[in-house]
Amino acid sequence: MHIGFITSHFPFHDAKSVGGIGTSIKNLGDELVVLGHDVTVFVYGQEKDDKFIEGGITLIKIKNIKIKGLSWFLTRKKIQNIILNENNISKIDVIETPDWEGISSFINLHCPIVIRLNGSDTYFCHLDNRPVKWINKFHEKRALVKANGYLSVSQYTADVTNQLFKTSKNFTIIPNGINTNLFSNDGTYNEVKTILYFGGIIRKKGVLEIPHYFNQVIEKIPYAQLILIGQDMPDKLTGNTSTFQMMKELFSEEAGLNVKFLGSVPYQEIKRHIENATVCIFPSYAEALPVSWIEAMAMGKSVVTSNIGWSKEVIDDGIDGFLVQPSQHSEYANKIIQLLQNEGLQKELGIEARKKIERKFSMSIVAQQSLLFYKSLIGKF
Repeated sequence: MHIGFITSHFPFHDAKSVGGIGTSIKNLGDELVVLGHDVTVFVYGQEKDDKFIEGGITLIKIKNIKIKGLSWFLTRKKIQNIILNENNISKIDVIETPDWEGISSFINLHCPIVIRLNGSDTYFCHLDNRPVKWINKFHEKRALVKANGYLSVSQYTADVTNQLFKTSKNFTIIPNGINTNLFSNDGTYNEVKTILYFGGIIRKKGVLEIPHYFNQVIEKIPYAQLILIGQDMPDKLTGNTSTFQMMKELFSEEAGLNVKFLGSVPYQEIKRHIENATVCIFPSYAEALPVSWIEAMAMGKSVVTSNIGWSKEVIDDGIDGFLVQPSQHSEYANKIIQLLQNEGLQKELGIEARKKIERKFSMSIVAQQSLLFYKSLIGKF
């Protein structure tokens, strides 16, 4: 089978910034190649047009067309034509695209198009209590209505999406997955009490709550370290150009001395930072099904996350991680302190977390589920 993916970012060798969608497609694409299938990824929003093969995946970079008032339409038609040209070279059986900004809204192909919900702009604006741009909502709904097949990484995201767009699509739930051989841990224990957050430095990820937790942690464990990894982003609510600068102002003087902000790091280095962490924290207010959570859990790390919507589809509270409302600062801090002070509890949650990932989020399982869905859809098309 030849599977194509459309995305705005992907972790190829010279990628400048990669989010969860690109990482998810990379993980799935790698496994599909191992299983003997052809994979082509069409990456729009690039600095130039290019085509190359990396890790067995054919990557096609697409530069957007920029003409005021027509960019959205002409770029979509350019993507369409490039896919049709590739189809003439090697027949593409199915194309998968994320729901974000409805990139497939005006793309017409000779094969089925699958929408996989990873969270649209409409969805995230809803969770973040912000107004959505009408043009984004228009494209996202049009793409959803035009699609031939429907996947979602979580039931929560599927339910909220149907509610927001006033649709009743029947979504098949297939979660994000990871390579459990790549993300594994030999059981080594780091003596330094290290708290790790990795993800976007943006309000919706709950990062402005983190200083409040760490201030309380430092009062009990003065030598604890906090490491922050991710791209610093502007804050849309206040207009501040740096969310990290907003965070810095919230740390106590003592806590601030023990904070390291590493900014964006290459995806290949994330594993090392997870390995060195004692506890990983993810107090997010807006997700679909975060890859970062399952990466940390796959490496046997104890995690403290938010308790919103999708979270219960990833974690069983108190068994393979802790779920806490992000705004409950003392409760969140107490869970972190409990884990930092109890190596046995760390390991107990970490072992169960690893078992959960192997059972439910291993890419070998997710890829097989996706293939069955593709084959069923192609048979009906």
